[in-house]
Amino acid sequence: MLKKITFPTSGEYRTGSDWEPLIFHLDALMESNYLDLLLGYFSSSAINVLSLGFAKFLNNGGKVRMVVNHILSEQDKNAILKGQYTFESTYNFSVEDIRRLRYSLDEYGRHFFECLAWLISSKRIQIRAIRPKSGQGVAHYKSGLFSDGTNQIRFKSSCNFTASGFLENLEELSIRCSWKSQEDVHAIEEYKSYFENLFHEKADFVEYIPIQDVEVAIYNEFGNKHLNELIIQEDQLLRKKLKLYKNPHLQETIDQFHDEIENYLAEPRFPYPSGPRTYQIEAYQNWINNGYKGVFAMATGTGKTITSLNCVLKEYQQNPEKNYRAVILVPTIALVEQWEKEAKAFNFQNIIKVSSKNEWKSELSTILTSIRFGGNHSLIIICTYATFYREQFQTYFRRLPQDTVLIADEGHNIASPKVLGVLPNVHLQKRIGLSATPKRIYDPYGTGAMETFFQDAEPYTYTFSMERAIEEGVLCQYRYFPHLVPLNEDELGRYIEISKKLVKLYDHKKGEHQKSDLVEKLLLARKRIVQKAEIKLGTTHEILKRQFIEQGNLKFTFIYVPEGFAQNDDDVFVEAPQDLRLINQYTQAIGSIHPKILVASFTGTTPDRKEVLRQFQGGEIHVLASMKCLDEGVDIPRAEFAVFCSSTGNPRQFIQRRGRVLRQHPDKHLAIIHDLVVEPDLSGQVNEETYNMERNMVKKELERVAHFAFMSINQHYTLQALEELGKAYELNLFTIHQELLTQ
Repeated sequence: MLKKITFPTSGEYRTGSDWEPLIFHLDALMESNYLDLLLGYFSSSAINVLSLGFAKFLNNGGKVRMVVNHILSEQDKNAILKGQYTFESTYNFSVEDIRRLRYSLDEYGRHFFECLAWLISSKRIQIRAIRPKSGQGVAHYKSGLFSDGTNQIRFKSSCNFTASGFLENLEELSIRCSWKSQEDVHAIEEYKSYFENLFHEKADFVEYIPIQDVEVAIYNEFGNKHLNELIIQEDQLLRKKLKLYKNPHLQETIDQFHDEIENYLAEPRFPYPSGPRTYQIEAYQNWINNGYKGVFAMATGTGKTITSLNCVLKEYQQNPEKNYRAVILVPTIALVEQWEKEAKAFNFQNIIKVSSKNEWKSELSTILTSIRFGGNHSLIIICTYATFYREQFQTYFRRLPQDTVLIADEGHNIASPKVLGVLPNVHLQKRIGLSATPKRIYDPYGTGAMETFFQDAEPYTYTFSMERAIEEGVLCQYRYFPHLVPLNEDELGRYIEISKKLVKLYDHKKGEHQKSDLVEKLLLARKRIVQKAEIKLGTTHEILKRQFIEQGNLKFTFIYVPEGFAQNDDDVFVEAPQDLRLINQYTQAIGSIHPKILVASFTGTTPDRKEVLRQFQGGEIHVLASMKCLDEGVDIPRAEFAVFCSSTGNPRQFIQRRGRVLRQHPDKHLAIIHDLVVEPDLSGQVNEETYNMERNMVKKELERVAHFAFMSINQHYTLQALEELGKAYELNLFTIHQELLTQ
C-alpha cells in the first residue's frame, strides 16, 4: 500500500540527497498496481533500470498507461508494433513467476523486448503517441500518477523516463499524496481528468500518431541531446547501472528491495491480485464458526480448491510461528497433479505427492523428524485415498502435528469402506470436506459417517449450488437436448431375458430388488447393455454432423463415450481393452464426418495427456472423446459442446460432468449439452409384474434429465421431448424434480 511508504517531509526528491528520484519510483512501483505516465521522451531502458520494482508491480496485477512523445528508439517502436499488431507468444513466461519476470526485464536483450511486446499485447502496457497539433515542438511532459486502488500519488519530475534520466542527470521530483490534504486531492483529480482526456484521444490541441508512423531516433540526426537518451546499447546500459551502486544510500535501498522481494517470493499468497471472492471469505469464516470442521458443498467449477487452500493460507497468516501444514486427499493421481499446480499458485512450498506413482517416504520422513525436534517446517501433502488408508502412509500420518489441516477433495470418498476403517484414528482436528454432491447415493450409512467425521450436516458449513453459480455468472448458461435412443433387436432380446430373471427377484412390497450377488450380477449385465447400446454411436454421429454443418467446425467438443468398468488400485482409471476399442469406434465415426475435424481420445493410457488438453483448449484438437478420465477434476474452461453417451445411474457423476462443461471462458457465452437417454421398446413385454420394476429404472434415468432440464434455458423443449415417455410410466418430470430438491 502506498501509505506505508516513508516519504520526505517536504515531498521533494533530489539527486545526491538521501531522497533520490529513483528511490521514489522503486518505492511506488513496489506498492501500487496502476500507473499513468504523461511523458516527453520515453525509453524502455527506464523499465530495465526499474526492473526490480516493475516485476513486483506487474505481479501485483499492475497496468501502465503512457502518453509519450512521437519519437522512439527503433527497438521500442518494433516491440510496440509487435505487441499491438503481430505479436505471437514464442516466449513462454508466466506473469505469476515474479523472479523470471524480473530477470526478463533486467536483461535488456532479445528476451527483454519479447517480454515488452508480450506486456503490450496483453494490455499490461498501453501507449499513445502524440505531438503538438501545430506541428512544431514536442510533448515535454514528465509526470505521472501511481495508484494502489485506494490511494494515489501524483508526481512531477525534471527527468525523462529513460535510463539516462534516472542514472546520469541531476534531477528533482515532487509529489502530492491523496491522503494528505484537500489541496492534494484537488490537484490529483485535476491531473486525472487531464490525463484521461489525452489518453482517450479527446484532446483537441494534440495530434495522435499511430505507432507505425512515429519517428525513429537516430544518433545525431535530430540535433537534440535528449534523443540520445532513447538509443542505448546493452553494454552502455550495464555500465550506467553499475554506477548506481556508487551511491551508498541508493545501494542500501536497492539491497533492501532485494530482501523484500526475496521475502515476498517465499511468502504464501492468494494467487490473484484481487484477493479471495466474498463467498470464499465467507466459507472460511463459517468453517471457523463450526469449530474448524465442515463440508463445502460447492458445485463443480465454483472454485472448491481455491476456497479450501485459502483456508490454509488464512491459518498461516494467523499463525505466530508462520508455518502451514495440510494433508489433501484426492481420488486419482491426475488430481494429485492438479492440486500440486493449485498449491504452487498459492506459493506453498515443500509439496509432497503421495500415490502409487510417487517416491515420497524419504522426503516426508526427513521433514517429520525435523518437526518432531522443533523444526519450523511447512509442508503440503497431496495423497490419494488409495494410499491414505494403507499402513505405510498411516505410520507417517500419525506423526503430523494436530493442527495440520485435512482437506478431503471429493469428500464423499472419505466414507468408502477402506477409508472408513482408519477414520476413528485420525487425530487432525481441522477438517474440510469438498464435494459438489456430498450425499452418498444409495449409501445413507456412508453419508452419516462422512457427516460425523466433518461434524456437519445439511445445509452444510458452506453451500454454493449450481443454480446460484449459473445465476451469478460463475458458471455459464446452457441449452439441453435429450435424445431417446432404442436398443437394437439383439440388445433388446438380451435386455428382456435379464429383466425376466430380475422380476423374479424383485420385492414388490418394498419396490426394490432383493440383496444378493446374483441380483448385482444381473443388474450389471443389463446396465452394460444400456451403456453400450449400439444406436448411441449413430445418434452421436448425426448430432455432430448437424452441428458441423451449422457451425462449420466442431471445436471445443466433449464426448463422454459409454463408460467401462475397469479401475486400477482406486487412484487411476484404466480402461479395459474392449472399452478402448469402443472409444476408437467413436473417434473414427466422428472423424469420418469431415476431413478437417481433428479428434483425439483421452484415456488412462493416453501419452502426454497435458499436451492433449493444451491442444484441445487451444482449438488445435477439435473433439475429445473419453470415458471417466474427464471426471478427474480436469479444468478445461473452453468446452462448449458436449454429448453424454454414458447412461450413468450415478447422479454425482452426471452433475460433475455438467459442471465440467459449464466452466466459464472469456470467449464462451453458452454451453450446449446433448444427452442420450436409452428407452427399451417393451411394447407387449411389460405386464403388471414387470411394470413397477421397469418404471423404477425409467425414473432413475429421468432423475438425470430433471437435474439437467430445470436449469437449462430451454427447459420447455426438454419437457415436451420426454412427455410421451413420462406418460407411458405415469411419471412427471415436475414431480421428480421436486423430489430431488427435497432429498
